Amino acid sequence: MALDTNSSIFAEKATFAGVQTEDWGQFMHICDIINTTQDGPKDAVKALKKRISKNYNHKEIQLSLSLIDMCMQNCGPSFQSLIVKKEFIKDTLVKLLNPRYTLPLDIQNRILNFIKTWSQGFPGGVDVSEVKEVYLDLLKKGVQFPRSDAEPERKQEAAQLSPNPSAPVPTAPALSSIIAPKTPTISLVPEQIGKLHSELDMVRMNVNVMAAILMENSPGSENHEDIELLQV
Repeated sequence: MALDTNSSIFAEKATFAGVQTEDWGQFMHICDIINTTQDGPKDAVKALKKRISKNYNHKEIQLSLSLIDMCMQNCGPSFQSLIVKKEFIKDTLVKLLNPRYTLPLDIQNRILNFIKTWSQGFPGGVDVSEVKEVYLDLLKKGVQFPRSDAEPERKQEAAQLSPNPSAPVPTAPALSSIIAPKTPTISLVPEQIGKLHSELDMVRMNVNVMAAILMENSPGSENHEDIELLQV
């Protein structure tokens, strides 16, 4: 195959850690190759899987996710159907959520958002049964997916339509006046509060992933990498 039509070569170059930021022009060129060559979809997915698998470089993972996102939006069913296979979703993307990769919370949420969004289907008859299976399995194991922008609004509307809102629990002024705080109250600035929430979310995510690993492994069939992680 000629060099200028090999999507795998361009995908590897576009997601190399030495690249400072997303080259959207290069990304679009990769989409064009995928859409116009017979082996483009297969070569691109193979290159992306190679780049992501067992990669501890957060920059390369971030660039790869950006490229995947753009290709999923601009390429046809031939590419999309390969990405939503369990082989790529579970064996490549979900494994990045393993605490050993120490991914920042925003990258973890981006992966989870991909899985959630793709499980809802694509135009063009792409079979999403395998990614939907992975999505439902993660939900069953307690993994918390990021909410879409519309979900908090629906929750708020449901609360407003509730005919019998719960009455507030009355306070006990007598007790509060007797039991005075022994130490002064510490005030946190918004940046400190945001950092605490981010760290708590990271801990919650790691606990869910560890629980998922424990549920998947039965005695005698443990994955060697998972055993090493659980022993850390």
